[in-house]
Amino acid sequence: MDGNRRFAKELGLSIEAGHIFGKEKIEEVLDWCLALGIRVLTVYAFSTENFKRSEKEIKTLMMLFKEELEQAKTDSRIHQNKIRIRILGHLELLPKDIQQSAQYIMGMTKSYKTYHLNIALAYGGREEIIQAIQHMASDIKKGKLKIKNISQKTVSKYLYTTGLPDPDLILRTSGEERVSNFLLWQLAYSELYFSDVYWPALQKREFLRAIRTYQNRKRRFGK
Repeated sequence: MDGNRRFAKELGLSIEAGHIFGKEKIEEVLDWCLALGIRVLTVYAFSTENFKRSEKEIKTLMMLFKEELEQAKTDSRIHQNKIRIRILGHLELLPKDIQQSAQYIMGMTKSYKTYHLNIALAYGGREEIIQAIQHMASDIKKGKLKIKNISQKTVSKYLYTTGLPDPDLILRTSGEERVSNFLLWQLAYSELYFSDVYWPALQKREFLRAIRTYQNRKRRFGK
């Protein structure tokens, strides 16, 4: 979800306002996914690199994350549609109140299986892989895992996204054409779509265009 700050700047608004518009766009996109029957949505909300931003901007983002997690507790869409929410990332790097809210909503929706909403917070693809290696090494040391038994499926089980399918489509807004440390293991065969539109300005027609482009591609998976 890229382009909140540039969107705000072009409209003469504050960076904080751009992030507020960005948060509201998540609500819209979730509705589009539900209407289209898209079962798994993962949004890249805050990377480990984003901690390098100004204290004021980070404070605003954390406030919005807390607000979103609190709203999810009573959001009828979440419970009526049985949407399981997962927070992916280094949760220990986040403020304690957000950690608590994240754990609460994940526990509350753990039994839901119809839809999946994954929110990548304090997330980094390389860091995820490093943590997976560390956990595998620990299990090898404990005798729970044998080196010869390590396969792609084994590695996937140690990632934040364990139990979820790899993404079919990666959509990035704002005109940037890179994945920026997002789901590096999981996107090995994902289709990529880059839009020039800033995230807060994303319209349903552009979202549908991305899906239509995906549908017209032939996925060979190396075959």
